[in-house]
Amino acid sequence: MKVNPNYLGRLFTEKELTEEERQVAVRLPAMRKEKGKLFCQRCNSSILEEWYLPIGAYYCRECLLMKRVRSDQALYYFPQEDFPKQDVLKWRGKLTPFQEKVSEGLIRAVEKKEPTLVHAVTGAGKTEMIYQVVAKVINNGGAVCLASPRIDVCLELYKRLQNDFACEIALLHGESEPYFRTPLVVATTHQLLKFHHAFDLLIVDEVDAFPYVDNPILYYAVNQCVKEEGLKIFLTATSTDELDKKVRTGELKRLSLPRRFHGNPLIIPKPVWLSDFNRCLEKNQLSTKLKTYIEKQRRTGYPLLIFASEIKKGEKLKEILKEQYPNENIGFVSSVTEDRLEQVQAFRDGELTILISTTILERGVTFPCVDVFVVEANHRLFTKSSLIQIGGRVGRSMDRPTGELLFFHDGLNASIKKAIKEIKQMNKEAGL
Repeated sequence: MKVNPNYLGRLFTEKELTEEERQVAVRLPAMRKEKGKLFCQRCNSSILEEWYLPIGAYYCRECLLMKRVRSDQALYYFPQEDFPKQDVLKWRGKLTPFQEKVSEGLIRAVEKKEPTLVHAVTGAGKTEMIYQVVAKVINNGGAVCLASPRIDVCLELYKRLQNDFACEIALLHGESEPYFRTPLVVATTHQLLKFHHAFDLLIVDEVDAFPYVDNPILYYAVNQCVKEEGLKIFLTATSTDELDKKVRTGELKRLSLPRRFHGNPLIIPKPVWLSDFNRCLEKNQLSTKLKTYIEKQRRTGYPLLIFASEIKKGEKLKEILKEQYPNENIGFVSSVTEDRLEQVQAFRDGELTILISTTILERGVTFPCVDVFVVEANHRLFTKSSLIQIGGRVGRSMDRPTGELLFFHDGLNASIKKAIKEIKQMNKEAGL
């Protein structure tokens, strides 16, 4: 029987395959026993007593969304095969000397099989820096996956890669089209659970982002989806304690780029005291101080991105602003906004002039010439990492490498102070 090429490198439950397909696949026990405990072989979760079925078998509740794994059944995978050698890179842009250094470091990492962390500031041009190494692996017949915890980041990456690479690209997330076999895959980190020893190179972008950070299931998925002799590269603008520890112990090699592609410094946030934001919001009013800042910003004509801590507050702020400024086109996006991608595109195209967002847009999206306000910047949901990422939305483009970045707060906390300190430190490291 000829194997469906779309099955190569993929992991399946028993029910997803026909009897004939199972005969030609490699069989894995669905669960393994360690020290008297059962573990799921797809996501490595420890199986709890209450996950017991009346038929006398256990199932894994952690990865249930991807079809049920049962202890009385097996998992199956089809070993990955090489792709034809080709020449895939269409991009003809030029890297800055700093980007070039990182790009060459990644090529060396692949040659020496050294797992690597690229710590580059927001707006450094990380995507272009990985092009050479991605092309090298694909040109030699290998398979590459670019993964990120965030759908928005995957969509942005996919759009750019489509322009810059000649091969077909599979895009995988919760609502995407089904997988088809290709040497270049863009996927959310959850989707990696469906692969087994499939990739010669895996690049994980935004490794400090939720839901990837501190998630043992996704860490396991990252390790399992790469071939035994394959390589992992991690990209981040705000490193995590765990990654730093791996760099110190020599598990990861670190490449650093503290300078943006246009050579200008990162914008340093200005903290602004604002104590009546919530009080006014409850009365369906806009704080006078905030109103002054918004009106001053609107006179510049640049787009304004406002980050709110919670969905309800963001929605309410949108309604108040719509009433106050009938001539502005105002949008709001969060993880539950159905037309989020359309609104983001409308903001990028200038059809929306003010966009309010939760932390869903803190990373991986570029809006030229934008100014950013964070209301309640001292809210517990705004971590140091997310504030640095939010700040990184400002000053990303050549046309306007500067911009306004304001953190409104009613008490400076550790996250705000650390974020400002790290941004200043990066500028110092870059000699700016």
